[in-house]
Amino acid sequence: MNIRKTFSVLFAGAILSMGTQSMAADDFKLKLRLSHVFSPAEQLTKSMDMVAESILEKTGGAINIQTFPQAQLPAYKEGVEQVVRGANFISVEDPSFIGDYVPDFKALYAPMLYRSFDEYVALTKTQLVKDMQAKAEEQGIKILALDYIYGFRNLITQKVITTPADLKGMKIRTPGSKSYIDTLSAMGAVATPLPWGETLSAVQQGVVDGLEGSEFTNIGTKVYEGPTKNVANTRHILGTCGVYISTKVWDSIPPKYQAIVQEEFTKGANHMVELLKSQHGGVVKELESYGVKFNEVDGDAFRSALAPLYGEQEGMTPGIFQAIFKELDAMR
Repeated sequence: MNIRKTFSVLFAGAILSMGTQSMAADDFKLKLRLSHVFSPAEQLTKSMDMVAESILEKTGGAINIQTFPQAQLPAYKEGVEQVVRGANFISVEDPSFIGDYVPDFKALYAPMLYRSFDEYVALTKTQLVKDMQAKAEEQGIKILALDYIYGFRNLITQKVITTPADLKGMKIRTPGSKSYIDTLSAMGAVATPLPWGETLSAVQQGVVDGLEGSEFTNIGTKVYEGPTKNVANTRHILGTCGVYISTKVWDSIPPKYQAIVQEEFTKGANHMVELLKSQHGGVVKELESYGVKFNEVDGDAFRSALAPLYGEQEGMTPGIFQAIFKELDAMR
């Protein structure tokens, strides 16, 4: 076969391959179920709905993401398990749940690390965190975003809390993540994991003495209507969610649709962060109008109590906390 004929055959093959890929993309349809624990009134729910609608429109109906708030479907650890199993499922959870598969994510979600939303967002863009994401992909987890921030988490209780000693014997509701349980226990509380759907009634009935969460959760779910009118500004955890999908499912999506999905989830996170930054002051004032009282705490005392949590856990990369501190120090 001469060179001209060989080139013609290869060119024709390339055109045929491109045409086949185009037809495959045009015929592609995928329905995904997206699960999280937030209520319909909270911004994360609104952001997820907005992203899903935009993806449906921009893919011409090829990618249909159905959103399920308030743990209607598996959530927390069970939601991430759905992803790892390869289900047509998107889990929206905080990064500590990925720590069950890549322990370094527990360090990323350690208490009292961040001073602002912007610090955390900048950290997620570093090579350090990109390496974590690559390890997650090896476990079957494609991370589409890590920075759906919903605010710093504070203590919401019936009595005023200023030091770890004030929490002695108090049952504080937490999510079921080990990171949360360890954090609240180190702070001096009796960490009490409960599904969100049971939390407000548990507070009303005195099963727990309070909970921890952001101002946006407080106002969005009307926590303030109960007996817990005091908010201690511990800022012990920066509340943020990641968006996770199975690598097998992701790899099945045509590249042109992958680009749209990734772009829309990135835009959604950026929009949510800027929105919450602009709204926080107004939310605090509104909560105060409902009788909620905010107080500062002895930050040094709480950081001292939490110090043991900065030790490396099994499976973590040696020096991971020092690497995170170094990145944050450079930003400051």
